[in-house]
Amino acid sequence: MSMLVRMPRTEWSASDLAETASLLADTTRAMFCLALMDGRAWTAGELARHAGVAASTTSAHLDRLVDAGLLAEVRQGRHRYLRLAGPEVAELVETLSVLAGPPRPAARSLRAVTVAGQLAHARTCYDHLAGRVGVALTDAMVRAGHIDDRNGFALTDQGLGWLDGLGIATEPLRAGRRPLARSCLDWTERRPHLAGAAGAALCSHVVDQGWLVPIAGQRALRLPDDGAARLARVFDLDPTALAPAPASGQDPVRKPA
Repeated sequence: MSMLVRMPRTEWSASDLAETASLLADTTRAMFCLALMDGRAWTAGELARHAGVAASTTSAHLDRLVDAGLLAEVRQGRHRYLRLAGPEVAELVETLSVLAGPPRPAARSLRAVTVAGQLAHARTCYDHLAGRVGVALTDAMVRAGHIDDRNGFALTDQGLGWLDGLGIATEPLRAGRRPLARSCLDWTERRPHLAGAAGAALCSHVVDQGWLVPIAGQRALRLPDDGAARLARVFDLDPTALAPAPASGQDPVRKPA
């Protein structure tokens, strides 16, 4: 007598995953999501100009992203504002950027090279710090015992006290629904930086203190004249770890593997 074996029902989840992946498989929609990684809300017109596509084409793409829950929208007067639906979407885009590998070599303008260097040095990844500086600060927190990285990222009691000492109230962060600390793989450094509610609060604090300064029109951040020294004191690290990577791509601080 044959026995009927019921296989787990996976068709729905597989098709759902495929549908979500297909949304980011389009270059225009991917450009929109990458632009919104600065954490701001953009108008549909701004996104259209950024991607170099017609308004009608933009609207159709945005509708699909909103319907899928990847983008959230707010209508204000005649303007339609779009933003990433949440930090989990930003982390998905950042992770996919890592999996995509290094950018393809191409002839680029001096401005494009400059912008790419600024993004690689320091930037926001939605609402937390990324790039060489973001990873260096995260590494410093791990060395100091503020972050336990043995199984993902978790803030230690010492780390919570350290944040409170900086003036970052951790009690509201712990009471919120968002994970307190998460590991987010950095697409330029290929190593993790701190995300989650604590990562967002730390980013806001560092910018509010003027230790890192937003570059107008970008999600890149720059170190002011005394920024590296001030961050080095607070995070107890070597200021050279915060310097931009040399053009050769070799790190003067880390030894070659």
